[in-house]
Amino acid sequence: MNSSHSTAERSAPAQTKIKKWTAEEFERLVFECKPKVAVFDCDGTLWSGDAGYGFMAWTLEQGLVSRSTHDWLDNRYRAYRGGNVSEDAMCGEMVQMYAGLRDEELRAAAARYVDLFVRKRVFAEMSALVARMQQAGIELWAVSSTNRWVIEEGLRDFGFPGKRILAAEVRVKNGIITGELVDVPTGPAKATALRRAGLPAPDEVFGNSVHDLAMLEMARCPFPVNPSPALLEAAAKKGWGYFRPQGAEGIEAAVAGESGLIS
Repeated sequence: MNSSHSTAERSAPAQTKIKKWTAEEFERLVFECKPKVAVFDCDGTLWSGDAGYGFMAWTLEQGLVSRSTHDWLDNRYRAYRGGNVSEDAMCGEMVQMYAGLRDEELRAAAARYVDLFVRKRVFAEMSALVARMQQAGIELWAVSSTNRWVIEEGLRDFGFPGKRILAAEVRVKNGIITGELVDVPTGPAKATALRRAGLPAPDEVFGNSVHDLAMLEMARCPFPVNPSPALLEAAAKKGWGYFRPQGAEGIEAAVAGESGLIS
């Protein structure tokens, strides 16, 4: 038994058993639900890692923002990891940090980042599943607290249309990025964003962390994928199963900002 799986299993209540689906069981359950609309989280669900934090760190290293912004964001992120800055605030600041830059410049940077770091981390089973769902005519949506530049680029190969991508974003005026937030869909705000988009009860939702719990609870068929310890605990209490892609086995599934969110 790999270390990630055993750690995750131990994090669930000892008295509650939780079903771990094989790839075949997972895909069968997805299609047995007969979905017309399915919603996906992205980081940790379609690919491993946190592309939002990774892009932030990479753009700081590339010098796309000032040194003062670099130092401020570093301190803010440390505070966030320590539980002193909220998930909503941190996700918003990680997109507002690019105010004053050209939108075209950030789109190009996101394309470069995704090509270098994200595509190689896509879970093969999830890529194949999404392709099958596309072929079946299922309407696919994505909801992410990572910035829209990275998410749109990361989903390019999956075929999600831009109008069905809900991600952290700021307003762009005359091609220049502003600090005015448009949306930061994380935690309960993911469910709010879906309702605002006219999806109060999607057939299926796929997510990996407790920040996805509110939208998983909206679904007729919830599917925890590569669940963090906190989501695994919640899933166990609710009697859900879960799927761990092969590429995630043995990799720490903990997600920042989760501590204390499950009682």
